[in-house]
Amino acid sequence: MSVSQNQHFGLIGQMFKSDYSWLCARVNRAMNCPQGAQDIASETFLRVLALPDPSAIREPRALLTTIARRLMYEGWRRQDLERAYRETLSQAPQLVHPSPEERLVLIETLLEVDRLLNGLSAKAKAAFLYHQLDGLTYAQIGERLQVSVSRVQQYMADAFKRCYLAMVQP
Repeated sequence: MSVSQNQHFGLIGQMFKSDYSWLCARVNRAMNCPQGAQDIASETFLRVLALPDPSAIREPRALLTTIARRLMYEGWRRQDLERAYRETLSQAPQLVHPSPEERLVLIETLLEVDRLLNGLSAKAKAAFLYHQLDGLTYAQIGERLQVSVSRVQQYMADAFKRCYLAMVQP
């Protein structure tokens, strides 16, 4: 282990000792779940550990708060997707219920699609999903979203551009 790696771990270790309990308490206030708060705080420090230069951190608590907040939002978004998936699945005939392994793959795929479309407006995301999952035409989507067909075309172009960029970027 090099000297810089030792310094890196030393800085993170000091931050952990001084701020872990504080971060757990802060996250717990938002989540009202001590175990979940500990998980988020631990994951936050793992993310900090992955940073290339911890000596560049000027406001450790601000950084920790930002990372923890993002992790909470990701968790909540995952729960929302899983809940929507379970609701949809509960309405399907028993013959089309996937195995637990297939469910996991489907949920992971939904999360990846959600990340891919992150940054698009809610209507643009909805347009893409209506078209790709429900097979609706642009006119039908326009009616549902109360926008013009040309606006739906713009939404779709933005979404397809994101998909294309995700495929060509490593």
